[in-house]
Amino acid sequence: MALTDEAMEKIKAMIVAGKLAPGSRLPKEEVLAGQLGLSRNSLREAVRALTAMRILVVRQGDGTYVSSLEPHLLLETLSFASDVSQGRTALQLLQVRRLLEPQATGLAAALLTSKDLRELGDILERAKSAATVEEFVVYDTAFHARIVEAVGNPVLSMLLRVLSTRTQRVRIVRGSRARRAVENAHRDHDQILGALRARDALLAASTAAVHITAVEQWLAASLIEEPVEPLAD
Repeated sequence: MALTDEAMEKIKAMIVAGKLAPGSRLPKEEVLAGQLGLSRNSLREAVRALTAMRILVVRQGDGTYVSSLEPHLLLETLSFASDVSQGRTALQLLQVRRLLEPQATGLAAALLTSKDLRELGDILERAKSAATVEEFVVYDTAFHARIVEAVGNPVLSMLLRVLSTRTQRVRIVRGSRARRAVENAHRDHDQILGALRARDALLAASTAAVHITAVEQWLAASLIEEPVEPLAD
């Protein structure tokens, strides 16, 4: 195990054991390095890495603290993986989204207020006036996020944002026949909203599943159609 990895594991072990509670300040560098049997350089590298993972927070002029460790905060670091995902990795993320989002949409049918439903309708109207794929995806993302937020579970909301980031959605729409993809999305969105307005949880979940599955099937088909490179001699 690399020294930096060892240092990270030791700090995480202190957090898990309760020796460093969420929001607590880490001991001074020289003190913590001595406690863990690490060099100060290894400790610094570990702190940088754990800060990037949102496990630690550096406050300039004040010191280094353990973050709140809320799951939705820690999940934010996974957004980059979704942003850069392509091919089979993007397909796998969509498959996980299909397992989660329809259920959340069904739950939202009983939780969305009349105001929420009006706001969702407004989002869809603006989406239909979008001039570019990027603008459409802004509203597409907002529509789905607003529905999931009604469930009141920030971990679920963040996880679904991670599984389908705006960057990933733009790439998928652009990779398909963009105009047809957007038209199909408008139709699906209208059906989802109709089910939510009817307070029909089963129909809301079903229409959301159909919507996500259509994107998943297109992406799967595009992978099959990819040309296979010849083996090197």
